[in-house]
Amino acid sequence: MAMRVLMFGWEFPPHITGGLGTACYGLTRGLSHVKDLDVLFVVPRAFGDEDQSAIDLIGANKVSVRQRKLDLKHFRKKLDYIEVDSKLVPYVDPEEFWKLTKYEVEGIKQFVHVNEEGCINFSGKYGPNLLMEIKDYSLVANVIAQDNEFDVIHAHDWLTYPAGIAAKEASGKPLVIHVHATDFDRSGGKVNPTVYEIEKRGMEAADRIITVSNLTRNIVVEKYGIDPAKVTTVYNAVDPLKKEKKQLFEKGIDEKVVTFLGRITMQKGPEYFIEAAHKVLQKMDKVRFVMAGSGDMMEKMIRRAAELKITDKFHFTGFLKGDEVFTMLSMSDLYVMPSVSEPFGISPLEAMQSNVPVLISHQSGVAEILTYAIKTNFWDVEAMADAIYGVLNYSSLSSMFVKLGKDEVDSLMWENSALRVKEVYEEAVKQVCLS
Repeated sequence: MAMRVLMFGWEFPPHITGGLGTACYGLTRGLSHVKDLDVLFVVPRAFGDEDQSAIDLIGANKVSVRQRKLDLKHFRKKLDYIEVDSKLVPYVDPEEFWKLTKYEVEGIKQFVHVNEEGCINFSGKYGPNLLMEIKDYSLVANVIAQDNEFDVIHAHDWLTYPAGIAAKEASGKPLVIHVHATDFDRSGGKVNPTVYEIEKRGMEAADRIITVSNLTRNIVVEKYGIDPAKVTTVYNAVDPLKKEKKQLFEKGIDEKVVTFLGRITMQKGPEYFIEAAHKVLQKMDKVRFVMAGSGDMMEKMIRRAAELKITDKFHFTGFLKGDEVFTMLSMSDLYVMPSVSEPFGISPLEAMQSNVPVLISHQSGVAEILTYAIKTNFWDVEAMADAIYGVLNYSSLSSMFVKLGKDEVDSLMWENSALRVKEVYEEAVKQVCLS
């Protein structure tokens, strides 16, 4: 009999903004190749153009919650740490709850907005109403868990942990959470207390935890006080390149191109890339540096490049998506990811697939599994500059990393990651059956 997985994500291709959506998609495709395993994938908002060849997809925005009896025995207690405009408010009569669009307890006003079909309109974005949407998502998760048959729940990243908890409350099924990053990675150590609390509650409620690297596993154990026995590392992979992606693009310039591709935020170390670029440009002229992406540090980085007087050789493209990423990589002679704290990092794998040598920081999870990547500490600008200079000026070095790196990354398949994930599911189910 097939095992059925109720999986909660926040985004799904083609509507993705980063590595989380890419990883969820890759893993679900990998799981589709595992015998006797079915995935019911839930997102806050389904747009209708998602690839559903490997999964069944439900949009929480299509699930009616009107006049539903919600299983909320411990639900409020689990969710009252999500502060929106107030705490979640307890209620007695579920039918009355959905009839009212506004109710008041102890002088606190709370709104639940439903449309004519009794559904909650989710944006599925990362906007100012994110915490409200996380809370509403968990309410709908409770309903979905009542309406569907499944054996195990899988919740991706902190945005969906409350939904996973709610589904567990409604069904009694085991919960597996997947830690793609923690707030320690995103914030550089200055954690948001609300996000930290959501993460910690999710980890404590989970029967099993999957982390994307040992780097992340150590953070989960040490910073969140989680029993290491329930935390398993399963590395990400990369989808094989489609043949049409392999077309070559002309650079249009007789110069080397070094590319940083990712969010321009503190976590990704963009300032170290700029400082290294400055050092390389003092030694050689026929090279250009590209910072592809967007983020809260972009303006600061543009100013820094101007201060160093390298803007004639330094380009900012803004956010790239889909085929634009592969076009950029096909024009690159080196890809650099100088992340300060990177739980994994799929983009170096995409670069290696595209026959581009990569330089990554030791502070990235992907460094744990790659042999044929150049590695430096994110803060060691001198070593980074030396490595960039070496790859650009010694063709045999570049060729070696291209060939062996391509062979290495082609062996990293989502099907293998999926088999490891299934083992974690089986452990979680067995544990709940025994308890």
